[in-house]
Amino acid sequence: MRVVKVKFHEADKEYFFLPEFSEKPDSRLEVGDRVIVETTLGQDLGQVTGWDDWQARETAPSVKTKKNSEESGQQSKLSDVKPMLRKATKEDLAQRQAQLKKYPHYKKEFKFLVDKYNLSDMKLVDINQSLDGNHLTFYFIASSRIDFRELVKELAKNYRQKIRLQQIGVRDAAKITGDVGSCGLPLCCHSWLAAIGNVSPDFIKDQELMHRGADRLSGVCGRLKCCLRFEEENYKYNLDNLPKEGDIIRTKAGEGRVRAVHALNHLVDLDIDGVIVRYPYLEGNLCHGHCHGECQSCHPSKKEK
Repeated sequence: MRVVKVKFHEADKEYFFLPEFSEKPDSRLEVGDRVIVETTLGQDLGQVTGWDDWQARETAPSVKTKKNSEESGQQSKLSDVKPMLRKATKEDLAQRQAQLKKYPHYKKEFKFLVDKYNLSDMKLVDINQSLDGNHLTFYFIASSRIDFRELVKELAKNYRQKIRLQQIGVRDAAKITGDVGSCGLPLCCHSWLAAIGNVSPDFIKDQELMHRGADRLSGVCGRLKCCLRFEEENYKYNLDNLPKEGDIIRTKAGEGRVRAVHALNHLVDLDIDGVIVRYPYLEGNLCHGHCHGECQSCHPSKKEK
């Protein structure tokens, strides 16, 4: 069974709905369409981001159906997945534009209350209001956990809406606000990356970038740059097919111990009698010593037939 993935905000996850509309069943659906859906938080405007196979998801961990895990159950079976209401109309989009005009006021009031309750560690990133106007979400970053219960109470009293304060990571904040990277181009996370993946410090070692320092390897968010992931698969593939540091390699010049591996260029640095020599590692060019003396490295006179 195919299901539709819908996203309501950049900082939210994708949620699943049946690929049909209860109000206009014959409407066609494409990725990028803006749709109106019903959630436990009310009617909201989302965007179709893709499709998924529900059968494949049944073997995966339970998927949350609504935008707030604390207020909703979990999608444990297909019957929990509901159809969408309709494609967004001109009236729906006009209503969204009218809501956006109120956001500066909400932000100003939020910052005033943050100062009032001495929550200076809270940095507001963005706001999102449900289309029916019953629910208001404030996305913020903070370096530690914050007790914002009094802030929520006053916001709810002032706006007479359900208030949600959602703490997000600095990567998500950069994805929402955007900026220009050190390369001079718009941030990848903001301009085209659909999802922010994990960037491990191991990537730095694999790609021989330790000498560059943390400042050059960090993005505007202060975390390792997302682009370190782009070539990691190629590096890992090459590393899996190259000898490891410490291996003994047989060459025409004699045996040498691997001191360094350069995955991108397929090169290895060998210590041969105290001299470091860089060799291209090609199939048949260097020997691990498992050929029983039959390869070209062991016998240069031998040639492949």
